[in-house]
Amino acid sequence: MNTEVLASKLVDWLKEKVYSAGATGAVFGMSGGIDSAVVAVLCKKAFGQNILGLFLPCYSSKKDEEDAIRVAQKFQIPFKKISLDPVYDTFMTILDPTENKTAKANIKPRLRMITLYYYAASKNYLVVGTGNKSELTVGYFTKYGDGGVDLLPLGNLVKSQVRDLARFFEIPEDIIEKPPTAGLWEGQTDEGEMGISYKELDTYILTGEALPHIKEKIENMNKKSEHKRSLPLIPPF
Repeated sequence: MNTEVLASKLVDWLKEKVYSAGATGAVFGMSGGIDSAVVAVLCKKAFGQNILGLFLPCYSSKKDEEDAIRVAQKFQIPFKKISLDPVYDTFMTILDPTENKTAKANIKPRLRMITLYYYAASKNYLVVGTGNKSELTVGYFTKYGDGGVDLLPLGNLVKSQVRDLARFFEIPEDIIEKPPTAGLWEGQTDEGEMGISYKELDTYILTGEALPHIKEKIENMNKKSEHKRSLPLIPPF
């Protein structure tokens, strides 16, 4: 599909889903990355000023904040920063200690989810997520964290297609090209944590082609993360 046509259809889809729910706009996280930048611009085109971009640092990098602010300023997106550092620290003091880095890191996106829904409820907005098809396929998101949203406009687009949209919207090139990260800990990157590149993942999703070990890894990740893409299971009796 032509990128311009795709952008227009996504804007129309957002309008339809938000207004049919009786909501008046959208709230979304702005992380300083490409996915959140594209979602922010889509929401701006759909709802004008009836939007809110939230930068929710939880021991996040200063560069991510700078990039989020640049996107908000360029596209005139209402923007608010709320530091979750003290909330995270307080919460950790009441939990049993663990050496599991992921268990501790996943608290961060879940705190962000709570904050997004607070503002969504207060403004009669829906929460628009930033996950794409590449991430969804292998379960590279936090259940009830960044996966806890109302709408996923990028959910049928692989990472390379998101980059095409970003260039169409004229999002700064350095944001498009910087290594994707969920910002869970210092130095963490999507590809490093997944153990495969987005190019390999996108190619497999779009064509079914991959080196045997890559194909096996993707299929195993997909199977193990199936519960993340489904509503809670209910007994059939």
